[in-house]
Amino acid sequence: MSIYKDYLEQIEERKEKGLHPQPIDSAELLSKIIEQIKDLDNEYREDSLNFFIYNVLPGTTSAAGVKAKFLKEIILGELVVKEITPAFALEQLSHMKGGPSVAVLLDVALGSDVALAKQAAEVLKTQVFLYEADTTRLEEALNNGSAIAKDIIESYAKAEFFTKLPEIEEEIQVVTYIAGVGDISTDLLSPGGDAHSRSDRELHGQCMFEHNKDMQSELLALKEQHPDKRVMLIAEKGTMGVGSSRMSGVNNVALWTGVPFSKYVPFINFAPVIAGTNGIAPIFLTTVGVTGGIGLDLKNWVKQKDADGNTIVDADGEPILKQMYSVATGTVLTINTKEKKLYHDKVELKDISAAFTPQKMEFMKAGGSYAVVFGKKLQTFASKVLGVDVVPVYAPSKEITIEGQGLTAVEKIFNRNAVGTSGATLHAGSYVRAEVNIVGSQDTTGLMTSQELEMMAATVISPIVDGAYQSGCHTASVWDDKSKANIPRLMSFMNDFGLITGRDPKGKYFPMTDVIHKVLNDITVGDWDIIIGGDSHTRMSKGVAFGADSGTVALALATGEASMPIPESVKVTFKGQMKSYMDFRDVVHATQSQMLKQFGGENVFQGRVIEVHIGTLTADEAFTFTDWTAEMKAKASICISEDETLIESLEIAKGRIQIMIDKGMDNAKGVLKGLVDKAETRITELKTGMKPSLRPDANAKYHAEVIIDLDEIAEPMIADPDVNNDDVSKRYTHDNIRPLSYYGGVKKVDLGFVGSCMVHKGDMKILAQMLKNVEAQYGKVEFKAPLVVAPPTYNIVDELKAEGDWDVLVKYSGFEFDDNAPKGLARTKYENMLYLERPGCNLCMGNQEKAEPGDTVMATSTRLFQGRVVKDTGEKKGESLLSSTPVVVLSTILGRTPTMAEYEAAVDGIVLTKFKPSTKELVK
Repeated sequence: MSIYKDYLEQIEERKEKGLHPQPIDSAELLSKIIEQIKDLDNEYREDSLNFFIYNVLPGTTSAAGVKAKFLKEIILGELVVKEITPAFALEQLSHMKGGPSVAVLLDVALGSDVALAKQAAEVLKTQVFLYEADTTRLEEALNNGSAIAKDIIESYAKAEFFTKLPEIEEEIQVVTYIAGVGDISTDLLSPGGDAHSRSDRELHGQCMFEHNKDMQSELLALKEQHPDKRVMLIAEKGTMGVGSSRMSGVNNVALWTGVPFSKYVPFINFAPVIAGTNGIAPIFLTTVGVTGGIGLDLKNWVKQKDADGNTIVDADGEPILKQMYSVATGTVLTINTKEKKLYHDKVELKDISAAFTPQKMEFMKAGGSYAVVFGKKLQTFASKVLGVDVVPVYAPSKEITIEGQGLTAVEKIFNRNAVGTSGATLHAGSYVRAEVNIVGSQDTTGLMTSQELEMMAATVISPIVDGAYQSGCHTASVWDDKSKANIPRLMSFMNDFGLITGRDPKGKYFPMTDVIHKVLNDITVGDWDIIIGGDSHTRMSKGVAFGADSGTVALALATGEASMPIPESVKVTFKGQMKSYMDFRDVVHATQSQMLKQFGGENVFQGRVIEVHIGTLTADEAFTFTDWTAEMKAKASICISEDETLIESLEIAKGRIQIMIDKGMDNAKGVLKGLVDKAETRITELKTGMKPSLRPDANAKYHAEVIIDLDEIAEPMIADPDVNNDDVSKRYTHDNIRPLSYYGGVKKVDLGFVGSCMVHKGDMKILAQMLKNVEAQYGKVEFKAPLVVAPPTYNIVDELKAEGDWDVLVKYSGFEFDDNAPKGLARTKYENMLYLERPGCNLCMGNQEKAEPGDTVMATSTRLFQGRVVKDTGEKKGESLLSSTPVVVLSTILGRTPTMAEYEAAVDGIVLTKFKPSTKELVK
């Protein structure tokens, strides 16, 4: 059967699911379609024309190359297709977003046919996705006296590709839709269990609202009732988009409520409108900007204050809220983009100027942030070639300089990495283009990142990026048919692009499923580095790291840059002394709890950088704190370390990178070897005192300062989803931190999970020692609930084997992973035993395996959102409580939460952490 017949069969299969034909990215399929177009008598000719015109993915897909070549033949008159005139062929090229389409346009524009050259030049003037090969051709043509090249470059210098775009509408009418009450996780918009379908945008769109067809129908009904308005999705009494950047979530919102990007490119929409009572989660808001969307902080519910300005609380100590205005589903509101105000029936409700900064309005006008980034680079190129100053077309980057004020750590990093600034010292609030050192792509968003790279016509990683890694951790649990189809293709693309990949497309080294954050934490060897990663938990304990959507990751890979405001910081320091039976995870949870208490329930971390003066903890353990800052709703975090501690961390990183090199994971450019060299240089700087570890200035200014009293941490701290709270807005937040004694030693635990990026080698050793303690205390180890253990990396497994701890774990386990025979199906039932799973994300991701529906899970992981780790049943809500490794282990042995006495006995003699506040002044 021909490839085209296969495609027709696939179309019929998709019809049964209510889907249109899948967009074409295959050169082989499109070549067959073109063959049928050329055959005037072919029975499939009409359908083939429609597929060619309306259903081919743009950019650098192999199909885009074939399409551009065919269109060139039509433009040059080498072929005649009555339905596709030369003018229409040029219009088609204008929608193909760079790569082969730009190459064809340059061929025609710089060709001998003057009339065609002028037409192609007019199209080129609208394009922004040009790379060095394209601009070099233009520059050479200019130097050879080409008037056409001069005309194009002059247009670029004026940024006419931007200035000639339509202005943003002054008034945008929206109709509200309450997507949920309380914080809304991106899982609602794009469930982790549907990660395999993210690159098929129409198919993935069916999972919107976690496949809730009633909600989908309500949304469609609103659109039908208000065809001239946009639907605004709202998190009532909460924050929209917590948990992750989730480009697929924004894509789904745009698909259901946004504006089509091009009539020739299906299922790619932009300009969604999203809102929350407490705004949009920081990394999700960045993703909204990628699509030229609008993200509003409604503040339609506010905390009540007494005459002295104190927050009024109810009997449970919760702040009492007052509704300032209603955004109930179906309410029609008007966004005035000129006044930057929100109205209802001409009554002003809210100033929304934060959503309409000059930079965000440029994103909206250009159809997304990529076009602005590439536009600025193109204008700079053109101006330099012509020897003229850059015309101030784009809003100038906001530069805030405060005389006499020192710099926080994040301000120092951005000043070090900033490009295109005036040279002034910049403080928080400044908008900065910054060079990126390390980039990470994970496997469930990686396919989207590869698509984004193709659509922005990128073919190779930027030379200014020190290193980049493509993981296989989110699909590590189950090597099923979906993974077998998607992951090798992803690894091949990323490896060719220039990333270090967890799997070798050539099969020379063993497939690695290490958790991406752990790998990035090791390959980040600069405390002044900026890291961008395709996951919200991209939060390194060296440098400053930002979780990002798949598109921002693609942009960082392609350009080596990221653009954002320098965030404000909150300083966190410690006092007191930890009790011997406390785990560092308890310090992490206590930080959140004490912060909320100190600030009357206000989360001062939200949207800011947490500068934690960790001092004495190496990068492995410190990562536990930085990782959790995603759940604190912080934008990022920075660890301030003592020099000796940073040296120790870098030595560990060097060793682990060397292991990757020894396994054959380095590429032809020697990226990993370069990172080892960089680490050695940094260690020398630290040892000689030439350049101490990153430290803020003593007179730096912070939004707030939080001092955590370790003496107050008297028992393990547990983050509880509070699934039965009468106020639904209080459910599934990470702010509900409870002491172990709250549960009275009687709360049933159905399953335990030790794993995810929140654990390190020390947790695995604690687990082994606890099992030996329990056996010594009770004569045997018997699990009354299943315990699933997933080490974060293979390095850790190897180190545990060398030190004897892995043998201890195997002794008590009923299942040990086998890489030669990985699981092909997700486990749905669990026995009361220890499962030693393959390194990777496992239950924390929720996209492959979950706990049994309705279970109460005690886990070391990061997420407690509804349905993430465990689904509900009709009788019982599933709940995922988050705690330290010792609490998880003991809860599975007992089948319930332990008492303090039981807990202290189980950890007796185990050094849970060596953390103590630094006695050194960690400022400059």
